[in-house]
Amino acid sequence: MKDRNTQKIKKNYDLAARTTKFAKAVRSFVGRIPRTISSIEDAKQLVRSSGSIGANYIEACDALSKKDFGMRMKISRKEASESRY
Repeated sequence: MKDRNTQKIKKNYDLAARTTKFAKAVRSFVGRIPRTISSIEDAKQLVRSSGSIGANYIEACDALSKKDFGMRMKISRKEASESRY
């Protein structure tokens, strides 16, 4: 029974797929904004931080310890906050 619930959760909250979708959406958005000196620099940083969210999440899933998992998830959350800003 627990295994079936775990599968439902993974379906609804597949963060690997959601973070990939987010990074792609950011790249699409960045391609549509006007190019100015400041927007180019902001766009570069946004692209880096949005891609880093998923990369760190995947690393967290492959963590060697609970401490490593926690650290990678914190980094992922920081990158999400940076992207939001």
